[in-house]
Amino acid sequence: MATSSIFANFNITDSKKAESFVTALDNSAKEKNKKPCANKNSFVVLPDDIKSLWAKRKSK
Repeated sequence: MATSSIFANFNITDSKKAESFVTALDNSAKEKNKKPCANKNSFVVLPDDIKSLWAKRKSK
């Protein structure tokens, strides 16, 4: 769905619409998409921890 909106055809004929479009592009470029991970080398081995992770996954 997101990729189809990238390739959509549209015309900007108003200067205010063009400015707001450029502002929206700038704001989206500044957004941080990734959340830093506390410890990438940690492993979950306890059964209760694994069950809680699976529960979180299924709830999303």
